Amino acid sequence: MELPEIASLFHLADVADAETLPRFRAGGGVDNKLTAAFDPVTEADRAAERAIVAAIAARYPDHAVLGEEFGAQGNSEHLWVIDPIDGTRAFISGVPVWGTLIGYCQAGRARMGLMSQPFTGERYFADGEAAWCEHRGQRSRLGVRPTRRLDEATLFTTSPRLFSGEGLRRFETLESKTQLTRFGVDCYAFCMLAAGHADLVVESDLKPYDIVALVPIIEQAGGVVTTFDGGRPEAGGDIVAAATPQLHAAALAILNG
Repeated sequence: MELPEIASLFHLADVADAETLPRFRAGGGVDNKLTAAFDPVTEADRAAERAIVAAIAARYPDHAVLGEEFGAQGNSEHLWVIDPIDGTRAFISGVPVWGTLIGYCQAGRARMGLMSQPFTGERYFADGEAAWCEHRGQRSRLGVRPTRRLDEATLFTTSPRLFSGEGLRRFETLESKTQLTRFGVDCYAFCMLAAGHADLVVESDLKPYDIVALVPIIEQAGGVVTTFDGGRPEAGGDIVAAATPQLHAAALAILNG
């Protein structure tokens, strides 16, 4: 089945960038989605998702869309999954490790994906066959590094506070066996894995819009990404991404006890 042109994904990123970048570090208002905790959303989130959805409707009127801010629209085996700003906490803190995520699925499988970071001018994307980074007009192919041992691995997670109880104990066991652990860069961590700068990403309770765009980038760079039970990650959940099958298996053995 034919995939969309990569130019279509870039157009969607362009319309999102036009909404997010002017609002970054501009002191806009922040709303909280929750009452008992803090889950921020900004007008940049909403405006970017509206712009992406409108652009998809204009180009692919029969395709379905799932977005973080406005939910599901349409019913089709062709599904676009959108997170207008993955890393809103970073966005409102002025830290450029957030990104717009645009993923494309056919029959439930993530086939293409893009992460756009307009402040740094980087786009990480997968075209259905390979994964790439485009920066300052230069395009380079992504590839994971061949790390197989936990004690040689760099591990990312958003925050260990997202784990609790036995899950936290197992994460801390995994962390203790790795060479280096870094926190708090959301979608950027998965792109750093695909680019060969990190080796493991472990996240808890992701939603589809947090991961779908990143799955093709990781897989087409040669990496592995699944749920903790080894299943496909498109529906979200507890996720582990790894540079190699050996590293993936070693991480899962600890995370599953």
